[in-house]
Amino acid sequence: MTPANNPNVEIQLLGPVAAYADDAPIPLGPRKRRYLLGLLALEVNRALPVERLIDLMWPLDPPRTAVHAVRVCASDLRAALQGRAEVEAVDGGYLLRADPAAIDAHRFRSLVASANGTGDDLRKVPLLDEALALWRGDPLAGVVPVAVRDQVCQGLTEARLAAADDRADALLRLGRHAELLHELTATVGAQPLRERPAAQLMLALYRAGRVPEALEAFEAHRRILADELGLDPGPDLERLRLGILSRDPALDRPASRPMQLPAAIRGFAGRDADLATLDDLHAGGVHLVTISGTAGVGKTSLALHWAHRRADRFPDGVLHANLRGFDTTGPVPVINVLRDFLTALGVAPPEGTDALAAALRSRLSGRRLLMVLDNAGSAEQVRPLLPGTPGCLVLVTSRNDLTGLVAADGAVPVPLDLPSVAGARRMLALRLGAKVDADPAAADDLIAACARLPLALAVVAARAATSGLSLRELAVELADLDAFGDGDPVTDVRAVLSWSYRAVGGPARRMFRLLGLRPGPSFTVAAAASAAGVTPGEAGRLLRELASANLISCGPRFANHDLLFWYAAELAAADPDAAVGRRRLLDHYLHSAHANAGVLDVFRDPLSLPPPVDDVPLDLVEDDAAALAWFTAEYQALVNAVSVAADAGLDEHCWQLACVLTEVFERLGRWEDWAAVHEAGLAAARRAGDRAAQARCLAGSGRAAMWLRSWEAAHERLREALIMYAEVGDLDGLARTHHNIGYLIEHQGGDLAGALRHSQKALDLFRACGDEPGEARALNAVGWYETLLGRPADAVVHCRTALDLLRRLGDRRTEAFTTDSLAHAYLAQGEVRRAVDCLEDAVATMVALGDLFHEAELADHLGDAYARLGDTDAADRAWRRALGRLDGLGHARAATIRDKLSRPCSPSC
Repeated sequence: MTPANNPNVEIQLLGPVAAYADDAPIPLGPRKRRYLLGLLALEVNRALPVERLIDLMWPLDPPRTAVHAVRVCASDLRAALQGRAEVEAVDGGYLLRADPAAIDAHRFRSLVASANGTGDDLRKVPLLDEALALWRGDPLAGVVPVAVRDQVCQGLTEARLAAADDRADALLRLGRHAELLHELTATVGAQPLRERPAAQLMLALYRAGRVPEALEAFEAHRRILADELGLDPGPDLERLRLGILSRDPALDRPASRPMQLPAAIRGFAGRDADLATLDDLHAGGVHLVTISGTAGVGKTSLALHWAHRRADRFPDGVLHANLRGFDTTGPVPVINVLRDFLTALGVAPPEGTDALAAALRSRLSGRRLLMVLDNAGSAEQVRPLLPGTPGCLVLVTSRNDLTGLVAADGAVPVPLDLPSVAGARRMLALRLGAKVDADPAAADDLIAACARLPLALAVVAARAATSGLSLRELAVELADLDAFGDGDPVTDVRAVLSWSYRAVGGPARRMFRLLGLRPGPSFTVAAAASAAGVTPGEAGRLLRELASANLISCGPRFANHDLLFWYAAELAAADPDAAVGRRRLLDHYLHSAHANAGVLDVFRDPLSLPPPVDDVPLDLVEDDAAALAWFTAEYQALVNAVSVAADAGLDEHCWQLACVLTEVFERLGRWEDWAAVHEAGLAAARRAGDRAAQARCLAGSGRAAMWLRSWEAAHERLREALIMYAEVGDLDGLARTHHNIGYLIEHQGGDLAGALRHSQKALDLFRACGDEPGEARALNAVGWYETLLGRPADAVVHCRTALDLLRRLGDRRTEAFTTDSLAHAYLAQGEVRRAVDCLEDAVATMVALGDLFHEAELADHLGDAYARLGDTDAADRAWRRALGRLDGLGHARAATIRDKLSRPCSPSC
């Protein structure tokens, strides 16, 4: 076999210069030897004259013996490569004869060319992911002076920027803006003068519902252009800004196939046989595969790497869920995963697990889609998610063997063992480059100490990269750990973690321990500061120290591997500050949620809270869209915090958190969680003997039951709330409950006259207790029911009275709702043009407030009114606006609007 066809050689130029044979590093020796390899590999199979090599290797002052030095260097390099790739003397120069595919820089260019040659973004993104994953730093890092690198590698660097930009554009076209936000923010921060990533960041923020931040991104770019270059933004960026200001529907997320994969794991290597097995299984028509193995062995890395490589084989998209089957915060309820998958597929989720599972099977029938279910705890957690017909592939990872899926569902097991020594060395080399080349024996000692466990190797690599110690010094440190040597990978990784944990400073160790108390899978700087009782600035410094040690991962939010989370929780259990830290964390979540719920609705049912302990820092937002984004990101932590508070005996926190989350459950359509959380809150209020809190939780539980269409339970809970509010003398609570009973009767399809009576009773009570916002809402409800009962003239009077009051109060959101009610009264009177004008005003108000959900609701009504007017084009535009907003929120009601758009429209539709 000639060197040019040797498939076992790899030469790396996109970072530290290195070479490998069969995944083992080739010792290349001193810097000049690696320098020569880098220059020859850039021009593989093409001779470079000795004079050119001298100019590049000694750009300032070449020695008199430079020609001889090049010859010696070439001879030594030839000996180091041992025929795997050949260094030849040709016509007064030198040439590296090798397969270009064995050199990462040439493979990068080939992958980019393939990506640019496809018109399918689903194929393009994995190719660009693979190309960009080859980069480990600056090209020829560590061997070539910066001036020379800029000269010989400029084209490569520009191609890397272009590939990253092309990838972002493709992801935006696929509707995957959410996963781009952190990446684009970092890109713009590092390259603030480049317009293309600035525009991509603006568009991604806009599609995520973060309009103020999108406009601020434009302003930041404009300022730096003016300060640095004295220029204004280009016309394309200005047009994008104007489109964002006007909420141009053309900027909305395009309809797309779901592509939910998170980023591939960095440093993946040594699993060629397992990847080939997955390829063979898919080619053979297998529909269900389980990847099992011990914690930290790399199951998720394998699944994500294969899924990214083969995503183009699934034309209907990729679904992904982390089931958190072994998470200390508990597994993700399968009903939530079903609902999220259906929403991603454009299906309105029905109620109930069985109905959801049936709807998912129906939607997947006849499709070719990949589903990645990570960290499954049991077969029962997986089974409701399985497609019912062939065509799709489900990839499941678990620490358990999931024999039930193998026996009953035809799953093919792929047990994942520890990587080979060569594979583990390759993992280290991807992270440490030349350090592994310099002392391969020490690298092997580290690998042995880590029991070849990939998670432990990642921690060790982080320590090696940041400590300044040699691999030999690190190997000596590891050898001194008493916990090593029993061969149990889980025990060994705990020892590695303890070693890395002890290597950071005392305050960082304390921060790590107390983060084991957190209720959710990820956290913010403010949450970390609350747990540790430090300032956000100090928390940020400690988190960076922990990230450098690979004990946490950085991203839009902070997180860590579940083994690290477990380890932190073990340490926290013995920490004397644990009780206080938990109380501070719960105060952080409670007070942040309370403040941000006020942003969603400033006139909500007020809740009086005691001040937070120790003035814990809060995560606060300024507008509706940002508040909804915060609640979405913190959702699991907030729901888990309710049970954490109950388990800790903090009953007041428990019921208060439940009540604060009411608006969030309604906005996100999480009816089951709403019901469960309010039942937990009610139990806590009963334990505390707090009758007023019980009444509030009963009312919330009744509303949740209404949305779940559990009519009997809803009536029972709301009647109990009325009785208890009367006992404690809370007129405002009585008024709100009567208001909710009216709403319940309407949605149940019951006695509208009875609904009107409850609304009138609410109106009287609100007036009696001086609650003007409540009075205005009750007036709106009275007007609404009068329209439904065929009394639109009376409805107009009540709605106008409500509007006068709302304008004085400044409650613009309820003003928009009431304008919507007024429009329906006009429609009932046949005054369609006046109704359209009202609805245009109501939609504009929601746009100004940044309330995407209610903007969609009112735009839907506007489409109906335009249809009544006979203006089918305007109706279509309004419904598309509603659909774009609901799709962006992942809301189930999007399917209803999509159905309207699919029907021929007529003035009566």
